[in-house]
Amino acid sequence: MKFQSSKKTVLNLVLLAAFGGGIIADAMAFQGAGARSSRGDRGASKKPEVRYPDATREEPKAKASNMQNKLGKLFKAYEKDDNEAEALALANELLADPKASNHDKAIAAQVGAQAAYGLDDTATTKRMLQQVIALNALDNNNHYQSMLMLAQLQLQDDELQAGVATLDQYLEETRSKKPEDLLQKGQALYQMEKYPEAIEVIKQAIAASSEPKDSWYNLLMASYAEAEQFGEAVKVAEQMANKNPADKRAQLNLISVYQQADQFDKAAVTLEKMRAAGQLTEEKEYRQLYVTYANMEGKEKEVISVVNEGLQKGILKADDYQNQLALAQAYYYSEQIPQAIEAWRKAAPLAPTGDTYLNLARVLWQEDRIPEAKQAARAALDKGIKNPQDAKKIIALP
Repeated sequence: MKFQSSKKTVLNLVLLAAFGGGIIADAMAFQGAGARSSRGDRGASKKPEVRYPDATREEPKAKASNMQNKLGKLFKAYEKDDNEAEALALANELLADPKASNHDKAIAAQVGAQAAYGLDDTATTKRMLQQVIALNALDNNNHYQSMLMLAQLQLQDDELQAGVATLDQYLEETRSKKPEDLLQKGQALYQMEKYPEAIEVIKQAIAASSEPKDSWYNLLMASYAEAEQFGEAVKVAEQMANKNPADKRAQLNLISVYQQADQFDKAAVTLEKMRAAGQLTEEKEYRQLYVTYANMEGKEKEVISVVNEGLQKGILKADDYQNQLALAQAYYYSEQIPQAIEAWRKAAPLAPTGDTYLNLARVLWQEDRIPEAKQAARAALDKGIKNPQDAKKIIALP
């Protein structure tokens, strides 16, 4: 049973674009003392915020560059709107220059990565970021932001092993305890189906945040459910549903967890509250309610009520096999045989095989309606059934 969001979307990654301005600004500031911007001021030399004060990496010292003209041309090209292709070409040109230092090349690779990202060229973006990291020449801010962006792109491209390895390197070297960083690892582990490990990391992220987001709890809940720790999943789901009683998704997630935990009575109560509040507006939601009742002992009348209400409102389709089959079975087990026969007559033509026609034939036989039973048995054979002899026995009745 699925939650209201898939593994891919259960938690949005930090927007990669958010790094663009900050990375380039830091890179410009790191060009070295005395480097002037194109406007002739010294604004680019302003010391940036230290984002990784606990990093184990020894930060390289800023060095004067002999590539100032080329770097200035590169930055100017990057700052122009819709000019990523030129900026990328200039970055590649500087990277190929044998006179460029590792520091110059690292800056060029970083700007090139941003330009490639703007062109939706993920492969080149990742290659450029890998060069930034390998050159190991930038300050910690730029070095580790590049590493984080690389990890995100690898995870986005389903390169999960590589993405987690990059993310682990980032977390180990920066000693970052930022909840957003931990969440990214938690999501990656979830996508890799390493649910117990994901749970521990997600819990750390939530504990580290003063205002953890609802999506983080949803990811924790989903991880508990996938790990079949349904008791813990229920606790989280109830917490979120109680916090957001008007949030339809939170309520449906709670219902899904109840059903996975075989707590169908609680699922039914929650669904009925939603029905009373007019929140059941889609076919799948009405179906979820009647299927919940169908999994409970002695709830045939409730199944009938929900299906008929859904049909009357036009939310459930009358020509849907599952809807008619649910009605037929509920009527039959509540000993409303004429209504069951009518529902089976509607369900049988919609069924993928002739087995529903065969069930109809058996019920008609029980009711001593032999000619109708034979007709239904012939229809079963025409549509195809696993055991043709069962239908032939009915056809052979006197």
